[in-house]
Amino acid sequence: MTKQKILLLEDDTNLGFILKEHLELNGFAVAHCSNGVEGLAAYHNGQFVLALVDIMMPKKDGFTFAREVRAHDQTTPIIFLTAKSLKEDKIEGFKIGCDDYITKPFSMEELLLRIQAVLKRSVAPTDSTSIPSRFTIGKYEFDYDKQTLQINSKPVKLTTKEADLLRLLCLNMNRTLERDVALQTVWQDDSYFTGRSMDVFVSRLRKYFQDDTRVEIINVHGKGFKLVVG
Repeated sequence: MTKQKILLLEDDTNLGFILKEHLELNGFAVAHCSNGVEGLAAYHNGQFVLALVDIMMPKKDGFTFAREVRAHDQTTPIIFLTAKSLKEDKIEGFKIGCDDYITKPFSMEELLLRIQAVLKRSVAPTDSTSIPSRFTIGKYEFDYDKQTLQINSKPVKLTTKEADLLRLLCLNMNRTLERDVALQTVWQDDSYFTGRSMDVFVSRLRKYFQDDTRVEIINVHGKGFKLVVG
């Protein structure tokens, strides 16, 4: 099967190597360019399902690259990679037409989930992203594919959104899962009302874990949630 090709624009040599290696291990073919000029040339010479673009690059920054791509291509998804977290930068990125925005540092699991979510919205989803589907959470066994959470041979059937959110928490176990990451990944929407809906789903998940006191989903004030297993 032909691998899906990703265009990676990242001027940090070490990070670029790590990202390229990890994405290739997960079934993608990756063309890595270290500046926007090289990236634009590669874009015109290849067919890519998605572009991962660092904003701060030499010769041609990420915003300029994206504007030039969007001048004649409105369909190839663009995810910005950046050390910046300013609201103005995010607004600028979405005005240009980017599909998502991820702030460094980030986990590889989070990056794969974001890529998966963007591709799901734009093209047929890939079978090659090897994101885990089974997790052990204290005394519980979580099967994402079957959407079940089980303890002592007693399975609980989860809704699709519950399973999506729980998998994201598991992939960030004992680390903070930011609210906007969860909202964009699971709901593809970070509005106020969707945020309130997510809070309800978190409360439901907490109830499912009440038979194991070592398992907690805690609020991280002003940031998000953390699945903690003691």
